[in-house]
Amino acid sequence: MISSFMMQFTLPLLLIIGLLALSLKIVAEYERLVVLFLGRFQTVKKPGLRIVVPGIQRAFRVDLRVVTMDIPPQDVISKDNVTVRVNAVLYFRVVDPERAIIQVENFLVATNQLAQTTLRSVLGQHELDEMLSEREKLNENIQEIIDKRADAWGIKVINVEIKHIDLNDSMIRAIAKQAEAERERRAKVIHAEGEYQASEKLLSAARVISQNPQALQLRYLQTLSDISTNDNSNTIVFPFPVEMIQALKKKES
Repeated sequence: MISSFMMQFTLPLLLIIGLLALSLKIVAEYERLVVLFLGRFQTVKKPGLRIVVPGIQRAFRVDLRVVTMDIPPQDVISKDNVTVRVNAVLYFRVVDPERAIIQVENFLVATNQLAQTTLRSVLGQHELDEMLSEREKLNENIQEIIDKRADAWGIKVINVEIKHIDLNDSMIRAIAKQAEAERERRAKVIHAEGEYQASEKLLSAARVISQNPQALQLRYLQTLSDISTNDNSNTIVFPFPVEMIQALKKKES
């Protein structure tokens, strides 16, 4: 009789202990627990030991840490009709657990799909040269658009970084030819500027010599001195001053 009496109290006690064990939830510091009571939103429980009654309440864990999401490679047609393959990485975090659970079915999947479509849409509005040279501007533009649309889900986009822009072989060769042509153009411009500056200096020198004819004779002597110091020179061509010829003619006459 005593054993039957103990069995009557032991079974309910075990049920109560089991129910209590199922009801206890440990919430980490970086988590929040969104609780629904009979299907309706009740509260957001903070970190610590929390009780959620099974069958009556339903709890969803939400991680508040920064999520690093890799955006799969996307085929993008640029504004100048160049096909490229672009992938990026997205950094975001949940700032409102209630909206992240109630407003969207799966905020991770939804954010990933939104990032993919936004990446294709934004990059398709720019030319290839802008994609390669203005990544910071494109990153900010993509981040702003995703952040604005994901705000209704309680998500804050921290940063977007374009990782790779892959080109086909023909486009790589075309870009290499363009870069080579650009270098040749710069070389020609620099050479032309050097010729122009040299002509200005020669013009200034000619003006000085025209005002002082003795400067031309000194230049002749300097040239002769430079030639004489060269060991490979066997013949020296020395310009004879015209003024001396004219002076000799005057003496003969």
